[in-house]
Amino acid sequence: MQVTFLGTGSAMPTPGRAQSGVLVETAESRVLVDCGSGVLERLAATDGGYEDLDAVLLTHFHLDHTSDLLALLKARWLAGAGDLPVVGPPGTVDFADDVFTGYDYLRENASVTPRDAVGEFSIAGLDVETYETDHSMRCHAYRLDDAFTYGGDSEADDGLAAFAEGTAFLVDCSFPDDVDVSNHPTPAQLGRALAGRDFDRVFLTHLYPHTEGRHDEMRASIEAHYDGDVSFAEDGQTIKVE
Repeated sequence: MQVTFLGTGSAMPTPGRAQSGVLVETAESRVLVDCGSGVLERLAATDGGYEDLDAVLLTHFHLDHTSDLLALLKARWLAGAGDLPVVGPPGTVDFADDVFTGYDYLRENASVTPRDAVGEFSIAGLDVETYETDHSMRCHAYRLDDAFTYGGDSEADDGLAAFAEGTAFLVDCSFPDDVDVSNHPTPAQLGRALAGRDFDRVFLTHLYPHTEGRHDEMRASIEAHYDGDVSFAEDGQTIKVE
């Protein structure tokens, strides 16, 4: 499996970081997980582009995880690409219908098959497990082929850490420790949740502007509790996992 971080930023734009989006590729499939602002442009720059895409997984419906979805569907229609399954938490079917509001010509021409999913399921040849995270709206983390976990948005959560154990883990770490925040973890909170667990690697994402220039400090705060490999995800970075 090859995983490319297309967007590692947040709802507040940061130069060099698109909003949330991850491309997961195997020999048989290409699946996009989340599609925030800027992700479509990053996806277009990959070898398969946006045309050769087998499915989209959505963690939740916040704008910084979905704002390029309509543009993706239009681009695929104009390119003559086929139907695109879009799978996410309960409410995905309604969300996929609502996204066309005000764009009747796209509703008639863009080809999309939405699906609500919980628990375990398969999509585009990938075995997927879901975990409901602790966020301000219903949000799923996804464990893909027991190799890679994308944590979506979540407060620090021992259950999420257990769910991701044994995989490469892309996890929300939105703010430094001195920011008073809910719905997202700070490094110390995240470190305590990761402590004692064994991951292939841990990558930090959903990075707000507040984190710029403070990566060393944030990593040290995590490593005070967790002694594994921790790094900051970067847009365009590709990793291989097994």
